[in-house]
Amino acid sequence: MDRQDFVPALVALAGGVAAVAGSYATVGDSPAFVAAPIANATVTLAPSALVTFAITVLGDLGSKLAYASGLGLTAVVLGVVAGAARIGARRAGRPLVAPVVATVAVGLVAAALSGSAASAVGAAVGVALVATVVAIGTTPGDEATAGSRRAVLATVAALSVGALAVGGRRVFRTPPDDELPPVPDDVAAMLDEAEAKSLAVEGLEPLVSDHFYTVDIANVDPRPAREDWSLRIHGAVGQETTYTFDDIDAMEHEHRFETLRCVGETLNGRKLDTAVWTCVPLMDLLDPADLQGDYVMLRAADGFYEEFPVDALETGFLAVGMNGRPLPRAHGSPARALIPGHWGEINVKWLTEVEILDEPATGYWEERGWHGTGPVNTVAKLWAENRLDDGRVEVAGPAYAGIRGVERVEVSTDGGATWHDADLSDPLPGDDVWRQWVYRYDPPGGAHEVVVRATDGLGTLQPRDERRAYPSGPSGWVSKTIEP
Repeated sequence: MDRQDFVPALVALAGGVAAVAGSYATVGDSPAFVAAPIANATVTLAPSALVTFAITVLGDLGSKLAYASGLGLTAVVLGVVAGAARIGARRAGRPLVAPVVATVAVGLVAAALSGSAASAVGAAVGVALVATVVAIGTTPGDEATAGSRRAVLATVAALSVGALAVGGRRVFRTPPDDELPPVPDDVAAMLDEAEAKSLAVEGLEPLVSDHFYTVDIANVDPRPAREDWSLRIHGAVGQETTYTFDDIDAMEHEHRFETLRCVGETLNGRKLDTAVWTCVPLMDLLDPADLQGDYVMLRAADGFYEEFPVDALETGFLAVGMNGRPLPRAHGSPARALIPGHWGEINVKWLTEVEILDEPATGYWEERGWHGTGPVNTVAKLWAENRLDDGRVEVAGPAYAGIRGVERVEVSTDGGATWHDADLSDPLPGDDVWRQWVYRYDPPGGAHEVVVRATDGLGTLQPRDERRAYPSGPSGWVSKTIEP
């Protein structure tokens, strides 16, 4: 097969890439992004075994690969549409209008995928730009040379549209700090307290996390507007109840330190973080509905759902703010659940429904073999390793045991033969908050194994045997070989 046979396909694919980029330039990574439904489907329709592998082995790389595959599939779909439209126009004897037909066809498909006129226009403009560049840059002459030129021009045009789209969104997507609402004084005082109690250890983030982890089932997060958001409480209730954001905003709020941990993280992973959350008690919202069931299913705007015993709601909260700011989109704006002491998966983001059930049901992750709706496992992690000027070694990390609290962290520098108490950070106010630990020692002559373990507030020692994240969360003593 001659390489010229691939030129139309390459030109069509370049048009698909430009269409995706044009949509992104117009609407960004909002639900209206033309690639959103296909990118999200790569996760929701993936086999459970593949999803588990991505979570437990690939980690964040797995979600990035899924998103990239979604973008690629969307580009292929729109490229096929553009190519088929061009071929159809040429076979109909209208080669001059083929680019126009392709542009219109891509616009219509993009509108069907995204449900957004702006997104569709952006996609159509992307295709049109590629077609225009190819048409202007290709002059009559040797067909082989013209074909190669078309492929090169289409590729360059598509990459240029993509670069401009990404660059433009990066420049304009983040508002300046002076446009953000000021942090309330009481939250600022809590943040100052957390900073003052944080251990001064290089490589260890403060007690209020600098970068709070995110885990989603979708590659493109929902973006419900506050004015359109509502929380419906229904099912086995005496009175179905619905709250708007104005209703929530009018209630008395409290600010709380709360820690979240992902059930799918590795034993010494970094999907464990703390923030100051602005929230209202869930029971203030649920009591008027007269709950009559023993189980609850929380449902979210992104299609996520999770079931657990209704008793857990008694100490739960509806969070609407984070570290003195409105709840960020990536963390569930405008409102999410906070269920102290439980794995992160039941702290449902973008919460829209609380369904009370008479009988137990199966949540999203339980359908995929996970069992992360219970209390978190106790863990002491080893995140920092420093050589001090006096020759000693400094090791440090966080420790977390949910609402049981952390009473003690021990460190062994000889693989578990002997143990020494680490220094703990002063506890922050709250029932569900991590602590930091640090230990400094004179190292032996060669490589040695450092092991850490925590004891919770009930006096229970962190289990020794290592267990992988699937299906009920990781556990075990964390160890690391320290080289001389």
